[in-house]
Amino acid sequence: MTQLVARIDDGLLAQLDELVASGDARSRSDAVRRALEEMLDRRRRRQVGEAIVDAYRRIPETDDEMEWAAHSTRTMIAEEPW
Repeated sequence: MTQLVARIDDGLLAQLDELVASGDARSRSDAVRRALEEMLDRRRRRQVGEAIVDAYRRIPETDDEMEWAAHSTRTMIAEEPW
């Protein structure tokens, strides 16, 4: 594993130490690693969402596809044992 060095201000360090003290993170490194993983995951999810939107803009659903989806939805709801 590669070790990184980062400079942070005293306020951020105090908040980081609070995360560790409260048990929300096992260590400073754990907290920083999890925060980075979450940031990267949010970025990846945003990129996937943008790619999906772009694809629908380039090739929108046809009227037949939309009717099929609506029909399938109505059928599934009708089959529910409410």
